[in-house]
Amino acid sequence: QVQLVESGGGLVQTGDSLRLSCATSGGAFAFLGWFRQAPGKEREYAAVIIWNDGYIDYADSVKGRFTISRDDAKNTVYLQMNSLKPEDTAIYYCAAANWGRNYSGRSVAATYDYWGQGTQVTVSS
Repeated sequence: QVQLVESGGGLVQTGDSLRLSCATSGGAFAFLGWFRQAPGKEREYAAVIIWNDGYIDYADSVKGRFTISRDDAKNTVYLQMNSLKPEDTAIYYCAAANWGRNYSGRSVAATYDYWGQGTQVTVSS
């Protein structure tokens, strides 16, 4: 049974940093992504990492501030978030795509097969 478990969210101030973790189990994936969803808004792509070669991509809204990485030994993906802004406030989800999924759809939520429960990030001004 595949499980994705996020952790690391919290309440911080503008300019602070947080590191989110996504512990995976029960499967091997082609790529893993981070998405976020603010109240009243659609789920938004943030970043993705290809598991076997480490290729990385970011949404323009987080590029230069967020860093995605993985720890193969722990089957865990991280999202280091620096210089946080109030507009980063959202529930953050990690998602995993099975082998065979098209990487060109990495920014589309429907591409992914598994989702975590989400972790709340709140940035106060």
